[in-house]
Amino acid sequence: MLAVIVARHWSGCVSDSTPDASLMSLLIEPAGPDPAALPLTLYVHFPWCVSKCPYCDFNSHRLEGELPAPRYIDALLTDLAGMAQTVRGRALQAVFFGGGTPSLFPPDELGRLLAGVGEHCNVVPDAEVTMEANPGTLEHADFGAYRQAGINRLSLGVQSFDPVKLSAIGRIHSGEDALLAFAQARAAGFDNINLDLMYALPGQSCDEATADVRAAIDMAPEHVSLYHLTLEPNTVFYARRPRLPPEDDVWAMQAAAAALLESAGYLNYEVSAWSRAGAQCAHNLNYWRFGDYLALGAGAHSKQTLADGTIRRGERAAHPRGYLRAVEAAEPVFRSHTLDPADRIFEFMLNNLRLSEGFGLTQFEVRTGLSASVLEPGLEVACERGLLEAAGPLNYRPTELGWRFLDDLQAIFLPEPAD
Repeated sequence: MLAVIVARHWSGCVSDSTPDASLMSLLIEPAGPDPAALPLTLYVHFPWCVSKCPYCDFNSHRLEGELPAPRYIDALLTDLAGMAQTVRGRALQAVFFGGGTPSLFPPDELGRLLAGVGEHCNVVPDAEVTMEANPGTLEHADFGAYRQAGINRLSLGVQSFDPVKLSAIGRIHSGEDALLAFAQARAAGFDNINLDLMYALPGQSCDEATADVRAAIDMAPEHVSLYHLTLEPNTVFYARRPRLPPEDDVWAMQAAAAALLESAGYLNYEVSAWSRAGAQCAHNLNYWRFGDYLALGAGAHSKQTLADGTIRRGERAAHPRGYLRAVEAAEPVFRSHTLDPADRIFEFMLNNLRLSEGFGLTQFEVRTGLSASVLEPGLEVACERGLLEAAGPLNYRPTELGWRFLDDLQAIFLPEPAD
């Protein structure tokens, strides 16, 4: 029961005081998640790239021939018109253009899409609108034109500044391209820029990894995403494995990078994300907090809470040709499934445990429609192992050990296998 969680939390971690009436009121069984109480964002997937990186397991496809930009935007707008009916009256907090390489699309086409989003959805004033872009000049148009189209945040896929490492991971831009693209974005008026970096690259030393982080800090972006290279199934690297640094070196890279970013004033608000104060990525933060998000485009995934409290995960047709064909023929392009209680528990924890702020038991109940008492066994195990700690009244967050062994922490909340 939640009463047990409350008592243990206050007596063992935070205070010896008796929980007050407001805390004890949480013992009431929730009626189910209310979609009106949940934040809502929009993700749009652009599936084409100039080339496919050997480590990438995203739904991206090497561009063959001319980019079908107007046709794809038309399909997105048609898809959006039907989807928007399901969230009528809810405010859209942010928009994220991901890929693939969204910046392959002309600014006027992205502007046309954003105008359609504004027509079909209730977009909050000054909503964050992010576009992923690669630094190479072949992969983006003038940044000023994107700014005029309505995009106000850029995420540049730098990965490394080292030409040898860039070549090893199949990137087609140079370190100089990254510096130039960032300067051009600043000149175009972008004051909210993320730099994507990777570490544990083939043959990389700790000094080389930290040199990349230092170079990024010197550029003074508002946000830095720092990802550990992993070998994912169905990638070239998984089939033909490169020589990667040993685990001890990887941990040293991570620790050194964290120290550098922290000393430069960046907050590690998510396990792979660092930001200046107030510059956290709104769409991604909503995703990690188990909010709702709509999805457009080939292979895009969504999470939506319905009026009856049902939580539905959905996926659009993955291949660009199949997606275009289905939308244009008015055929089903979306398949979905309902999350059962065990799925809700695991997915909530899977995402929220990535955040340094952790989560609140009240938040869990509001966003899953379940009583927080269902978490008691997992919370007890995680705290006993030193992977989780109390962080205020009815709040928990991962410890430093919990973040280092995040997979182990998340696995505690996996559903029991069916007989």
